[in-house]
Amino acid sequence: MMPFPKINLHIHSIYSDGKNSIRDIVEKALNLGLNYICITDHFTNSWKANVIPNLNTKAKIEKYITELSDLQQELIDYGGQLTLLKGIEIDISSSYDYITKMIVPENFDIILFEYLENVEGIGFVKNILLNWEQRYGKNYDECLIGLAHFDPSFFEYSSLGTLISFLKRYDIYFEFNSSYPDFYSQRYKFFFKELKTNDILVSIGCDSHDLSTLANFDEPLQRIQIYDLELNFARFIKKLEKRNH
Repeated sequence: MMPFPKINLHIHSIYSDGKNSIRDIVEKALNLGLNYICITDHFTNSWKANVIPNLNTKAKIEKYITELSDLQQELIDYGGQLTLLKGIEIDISSSYDYITKMIVPENFDIILFEYLENVEGIGFVKNILLNWEQRYGKNYDECLIGLAHFDPSFFEYSSLGTLISFLKRYDIYFEFNSSYPDFYSQRYKFFFKELKTNDILVSIGCDSHDLSTLANFDEPLQRIQIYDLELNFARFIKKLEKRNH
């Protein structure tokens, strides 16, 4: 297997439904020897907004971004191996106007979309990305876009070509999420073959809500090897490195 950095790009803090502060997460990641982490707290105005805390006001989002930026600078000054990324997890059950009004993509290193389950969802996300292209141009292009805990079964028997074309057009990555191992089981080997054939980016996130799961990246990495997606992952890492220089 190629030598890859230790990464977990899907982590929740007390800004949403995580149990730990961002600083506590950073300190634990340093102790574990991680190379890249991304805090991706929830953003929604769907039914989920009544169930979990989330980034539901501009003031809270600004405070979140400021804290992440300050800790990013601390890590740079520290000169260690850990890179902290600013992220957000957007529930696409949220309204279009709410997302486009509240989210400025250039403020984030990574944006995850959750609950992509049908062609209508692809159209919804596409319209958001087109809105950002028109409003933010090249600044938007610097942000990495991924699918959080994406379930291939929704496209297993229909519209797979539409999905792959969408991922390729916008360079959207598939997340091997250790909290949802069923979503990268051998049952979906044809899906992963399509990812390889079309050079779709892949990455790793653990959907961590507490410190105990920050380093649960071994199994996803093994699956990346099994599906022969190491070059896809390597291309993602290069984009990640470029994003942070």
